[in-house]
Amino acid sequence: VQLQASGGGLVQAGGSLRLSCVVSGRTFDASVMAWFRQAPGKDREFVAGVHWSGDSPLYADSVKGRFTISRNGKTVYLQMNSLNHDDTAIYSCACAIASPRIATFQRAYKYWGRGTLVTVSS
Repeated sequence: VQLQASGGGLVQAGGSLRLSCVVSGRTFDASVMAWFRQAPGKDREFVAGVHWSGDSPLYADSVKGRFTISRNGKTVYLQMNSLNHDDTAIYSCACAIASPRIATFQRAYKYWGRGTLVTVSS
C-alpha cells in the first residue's frame, strides 16, 4: 500500500483547507485510514480516522466539529474548517491493515504517506 498526501498550504485563521490522501497498491488490505499531525516541537498526534467502508469516523477532541474525514474511491479526504494557529503542523495519512477499530496510536498503522505542511497564520 502506498499513500500520497497533498493539499497543505498557508491559510489565514478561520479559513479552510482540504487534504487528500491517494491510496494505491493493495488497497483491498486497507481497513482503517487516519490522519495524524505533528506540530513544531511536539509529538505526532491522532487527528481523525475512518473505516475503509466510511463508517464511524473518529476525531480528536481538538478538531471535533471542525474537521471531517471521508473516503471517495481510493482517496481519503480531511476537510478542515475554522482553522486556528494550533492546527499548524505537518499532516500525514496512515493506513492500518486488518484493524477492527480505529486506533489513535501510531504503531497500529503499518503504512504512512509523506506529510503535507499546513500553516495557519494569525
